[in-house]
Amino acid sequence: MKPAAERVQAALDALGLDRKVIELAVHARTSQQAADALGVTVGQIAKSLVFTVDGSPLLVIASGANRVDERKLEALAGGRIRRADPETVKQATGYAIGGVPPVAHLSRMRIFVDQDLLRYELVYAAAGAPECVFPLTADELIRATGGLASDLKEEAKAPTGEST
Repeated sequence: MKPAAERVQAALDALGLDRKVIELAVHARTSQQAADALGVTVGQIAKSLVFTVDGSPLLVIASGANRVDERKLEALAGGRIRRADPETVKQATGYAIGGVPPVAHLSRMRIFVDQDLLRYELVYAAAGAPECVFPLTADELIRATGGLASDLKEEAKAPTGEST
């Protein structure tokens, strides 16, 4: 197991979660790739996205089926939101984009959890490397991260230009 995944496993153990890192046979840099490799729905993938609010990093753990509505996130975070660049992600979490786990970060961040993840019995999160994931329940995810379950989903836009 890669050192980054070992750090995630150690964090899971320290949190008292009886969960094991799974090393996939393929790299899963996207939610769809992870879902395909695991044989689950893309909604069950808990993707970790780093944003900044007024320059400070914060983490959003979103369902792989959803896009984050940045206006909703701005309202929750209380400031201007921007997607973090790769260097900011690495500095805040200790991991590169594509393998950012919801736990075991270098710095403490505010965390928001997409409430749509609560619909699933089991979700899967990155474990420090693109080919490593781990399963957990949504309740375990919220408890382990201290994240706030929130409505973060970008709503589907109605088609324009056609009338019926």
